[in-house]
Amino acid sequence: MVKTVLIVDDDPTQRRLLQAVIEKQGFRAETVESGEDALDRTASGGVDVMLLDLIMPGMDGMETLEALKAKQPDLPVIVLTASGGIETVVSAMRAGASDFFVKPASPERITVSIRNALKVQNLSGEVKRLTKKAEGRLGFSDMIAGAPAMQQVVRLGERAAQSDIPILVTGESGVGKELVAQSIMAASKRAGEPFVAVNCGAIPENLVESTLFGHEKGAFTGAVGKHAGKFQEADGGTLFLDEIGELPLDMQVKLLRALQEGEVDPVGSKRPVKVNVRIISATNRDLAEQVADGNFREDLFYRLNVFPIEVPSLSARKEDIPALVRHFIGRFNAQEGKSILDAAPETHALLSSYDWPGNVRQLENAVFRAVVLADSDYLKPEDFPQISGLTPSIEAPVPAAAMPALPLTHADAIPAAVDALASNGNMPVEIMDEGGHLRSLEDIERDLIEFAIENYAGRMSEVARRLGVGRSTLYRKVREYDLDVDGVRAAG
Repeated sequence: MVKTVLIVDDDPTQRRLLQAVIEKQGFRAETVESGEDALDRTASGGVDVMLLDLIMPGMDGMETLEALKAKQPDLPVIVLTASGGIETVVSAMRAGASDFFVKPASPERITVSIRNALKVQNLSGEVKRLTKKAEGRLGFSDMIAGAPAMQQVVRLGERAAQSDIPILVTGESGVGKELVAQSIMAASKRAGEPFVAVNCGAIPENLVESTLFGHEKGAFTGAVGKHAGKFQEADGGTLFLDEIGELPLDMQVKLLRALQEGEVDPVGSKRPVKVNVRIISATNRDLAEQVADGNFREDLFYRLNVFPIEVPSLSARKEDIPALVRHFIGRFNAQEGKSILDAAPETHALLSSYDWPGNVRQLENAVFRAVVLADSDYLKPEDFPQISGLTPSIEAPVPAAAMPALPLTHADAIPAAVDALASNGNMPVEIMDEGGHLRSLEDIERDLIEFAIENYAGRMSEVARRLGVGRSTLYRKVREYDLDVDGVRAAG
């Protein structure tokens, strides 16, 4: 979704001028003429930045700003004033404005101010998310769960959080089972207490007992000191046993005893240690099938599977994909210092139509890669080549005098370049395969770049200029296609 900027100004001429500037930069502009209207509009949501005139009849800008910050403190507000008095600016900034400019302002100044406000909003949101996660307060309200299938997960999780009942979270890999467990903990009476996550499938078999239950100094070779196991680390809080189906059978017996007795036996200890933990386990396997096959203890299964919660795959909750994409864009903008505004509408359509076998984790990683490599304000389908099958296209190399100026990102660059080459009688790159069919864009593009590198003896600045692309984009393509630039230079 395009970012929405709300313009609040009683002067219709100023509203039209600001709207034209904002829309030209790719934002969506809405206008209101009073502070009262601004508060009504922001109450319904969907506003990303507000441009607020300070001098208005009725509720003026300062009153509007103070009322807005009391209700929506995270909404960036840029104040506009016809006079740049220092007292006015100081008062506005103290009231919560993120920036100001004096009317009339240049389009560049307006654009920079809006982009900076969005960037600060991303950073602020990421800091708050990390803080809540560290404090164990990342709960259901922070989850993106608008799809009906996820709403059911939230309802079950909120009910389960009201007691210490054992919970078994099931679902495919990458659906967010640990996030569900953290949200349950945050909504429970144990909120703020330790949340200890253990991946049972990642622990070496000979260290499972020590890792879970702890050990005494000298209990075995290499035990140079006393070690409190995960149960003791989670005492008073929640222990999340991920991939519980990977636990060896002999450890399942000891885990069952720990759950039943509320105590653990550290390796080498002469007496058990009492623990008070809430158990949430998770698996991507069918534990009932494992029980039938003799790979999982039936008594432990019944002990863990008291309150099952199944997290749906991403393909079963596609309504959440656009919101997830925007969430990841904001997070990676903050982490990588980028300023991607959103994904383009056709990109959202592409991502929402894909099945995502790796679920939310795959989507997260795909967006991360796209944000890092993107060259524009909006993520495009070609920024997801592993999904779209598209790669940015470039023109075929021709003599310098006839080189067509076609950008790499244009999907029609290949056929246009082919026409240019044909008209020059020069076709250094094969367009058709042996069967007389068109080769894939990716194969043609690789050959085009390789030819350009050889033609200009590895001078990458010249190659980028002739191809009409940025150097960062060119180097990214060189890495993707594993082209030998150094060898070309040495040969030259």
